[in-house]
Amino acid sequence: MSAGEPGVRARVVDLLIAAGVATALLITGLSGQHSATGPALLGYGLLVAGGLALIVRRRAPVAVLAVTGLCAAGYQAAGFDVPAVAYLFAVYAAVRAGRRTVTAVASVALLAVLPLAALVSGLHDTGEAFAQARGALELAWLIAAGAAGEALRQAERRVDEAERTREETARRRADEERLRIARELHDSLTHQISVIKVQAEAAVHVARRRGEEVPEALLAIQEAGREASRELRATLEALRDDDTIPPRGLDHVGELVDLARGFGLDATLTIEGRRHDVPAAVQRTVYRIVQESLTNVARHADAATASVRIDCRANALVLRIDDDGKATPGTAPTPGLGLLGMRERVTALGGRLRAEPRAAGGFTVQAELPVEQRP
Repeated sequence: MSAGEPGVRARVVDLLIAAGVATALLITGLSGQHSATGPALLGYGLLVAGGLALIVRRRAPVAVLAVTGLCAAGYQAAGFDVPAVAYLFAVYAAVRAGRRTVTAVASVALLAVLPLAALVSGLHDTGEAFAQARGALELAWLIAAGAAGEALRQAERRVDEAERTREETARRRADEERLRIARELHDSLTHQISVIKVQAEAAVHVARRRGEEVPEALLAIQEAGREASRELRATLEALRDDDTIPPRGLDHVGELVDLARGFGLDATLTIEGRRHDVPAAVQRTVYRIVQESLTNVARHADAATASVRIDCRANALVLRIDDDGKATPGTAPTPGLGLLGMRERVTALGGRLRAEPRAAGGFTVQAELPVEQRP
């Protein structure tokens, strides 16, 4: 059921209200002195019609506002000095539906028409007609009906906003939990599975190089490691697939280089090859490696320059970051979470990472990532 469609209970309530108002108007009209003439019969019909129109006040508030207003003017012109109760209900419904401007214009028009309708009846002079019109649609009751509708509309809007806020909070917490799980899986399983896969592949390679028969169990471990790596990578991609977090890739590497320049580092960027063939997962890994590498250069390398080179080849993407820092051959890099994270990301994609000092001085991080689409 849509938000604007009333439920069964609401329709029953509207029916009871409409029947009650129509009955009350008819009884009030019958209490007057009216002969069974054409205008009198028309007046009775308008009294009943104005009340029964309230049945659809939720679905068509503006139409009901117009009908009840016309009925009120009509039975006033027929000589029935009956308050416009149905119109007050219609004002409440229209304002509650957010049609405040239309309601105000219609009410002003009705206030102007009622004295003329009373004059048309021929039962009142000018002063009595205005007094009768004021009694038929008391301004205080009109304002009260509109205020009640507006108050309920604001209350419903606050309830809707509160519900929307709760849904957004729940969705944000679910996203945060999903990303936390993805990080936990990455930190706890990716490295271990990668080690199993690499060790199995190395054992198979050594056995074949020696001309030995490779045990079936070892081949099974190798295949299971590859499959587990693919499945885990797909799971992590699904967990991290969050539309609220903009993807970072090759198009954003330049921002990292600009940021490094802001730290006083003379950084350059070179990208070659067809960039549109690079999978999103590879692009994100490249971004993270460049981010971590330039951060390490700025913080620890005591370097003046750094170069980032990305070569997009047909079946692989080769990334290389060089700096002229204080690292020299024989000084192994201190193992840390940054380097470990880079190696895990590259290994998870089936690539290779090399991070070591250069003979001429400085440090090099080089990653080769396959870009073929895997099933």
